[in-house]
Amino acid sequence: MSEVAAYQRASSLLDVGRDAQAVETLRAALAGTPDDAALLTLLSFALRRRRDLPGALAAAEAALAAEPGRPEAHVEHAETLLALLRDGDARTAAEQAVRLAPNRPSGHLVLARALAADRHLAEARAAAARGLALAPRSVEALLTVADVARDAGRRDEAEEAARAALRIDPDNDYGRWLLAMLDAERLRVRRSLRTLRDVARDNPARPNVLSMTWPIRRLLSGLRRWLTVAVVLTCAAALIAVRFPPMLPPSRLMAATFVLLATGFSLRLLLPAGALPWRSLQLTPPLLRRALYARMVTAVVQAGLLIGYAATSTTSLTVIAVALVPLQLLLGLIAAIGAHLDDPGHMHALRDIARQLRELRAELRRWWAETRRELRDAWRDDP
Repeated sequence: MSEVAAYQRASSLLDVGRDAQAVETLRAALAGTPDDAALLTLLSFALRRRRDLPGALAAAEAALAAEPGRPEAHVEHAETLLALLRDGDARTAAEQAVRLAPNRPSGHLVLARALAADRHLAEARAAAARGLALAPRSVEALLTVADVARDAGRRDEAEEAARAALRIDPDNDYGRWLLAMLDAERLRVRRSLRTLRDVARDNPARPNVLSMTWPIRRLLSGLRRWLTVAVVLTCAAALIAVRFPPMLPPSRLMAATFVLLATGFSLRLLLPAGALPWRSLQLTPPLLRRALYARMVTAVVQAGLLIGYAATSTTSLTVIAVALVPLQLLLGLIAAIGAHLDDPGHMHALRDIARQLRELRAELRRWWAETRRELRDAWRDDP
């Protein structure tokens, strides 16, 4: 099979979702022509779709080595670096793609995503607008505009762009997911979960179960902030009341008020959500699931301690509630790590951090050994 035929066959296989066969076709073609930049670039895309990010990165770098001036290779290189959370490197690759092909929208769009990931939101919006101007009917361009606007906190603009994309491609899964998450940010619970459920039904092989747990995660995130403020203020008021008794009724009222507000927020999120978030939670990574359950228990205990103080005026209950704040923060960190354990990009980044820490430790050990030896030598040479 010729290189052109292999490229066309692999592209057709990717279009119908047969990624594994596309990879096999490309590897077979590359066995005869290992320096074909077009095949390597498409292989990088196929491997990235299969979430083999190290393999995708190697293929993109091989494509660039074979043909450094190929804009598509720089675009794919940037996309893979973004997936690996190497935002600065992704920006450099995207900027090179734009320099090589300023009239192609793909370079501007990946540059917009890289800038947004690096929190340069004004520049990201400008890059996304340039990409959209070059391809005003492009679904990818409209969804990039929506993504960047969402990152910038412009929800109306993001929703408008996402709806425009769905008018062109009503079945676009990412566009539907993005609208669902925008609804989630506005606490449109039923509509958000209905859309997420439909997207999962259309993609049974890869349902985004983490997204469908957002009411639980949003509730726990809100309670962490609410209860941290509540227990600290209540404890401070309770301690003041020990020396200044007129402060006792307001402190007890404060505790009861905080618990009522937390209860209202919980009902606002969980009642419209129904059972779907809880069923989805059972399919999440074990570390995340256990951390979330532990956060729930901790939050309930803190709320119970506040109720106990409101009912009995026992100051020690508020002190215990404050002592649980670090645990709640630690569980939040563990949940954040657990949420990304099945994401190869995050896992690769964690491995990079671990490797850098090991290298730093080894460097510190070498430095200390050399310093100790120099000090010993200087002590011996001292007359």
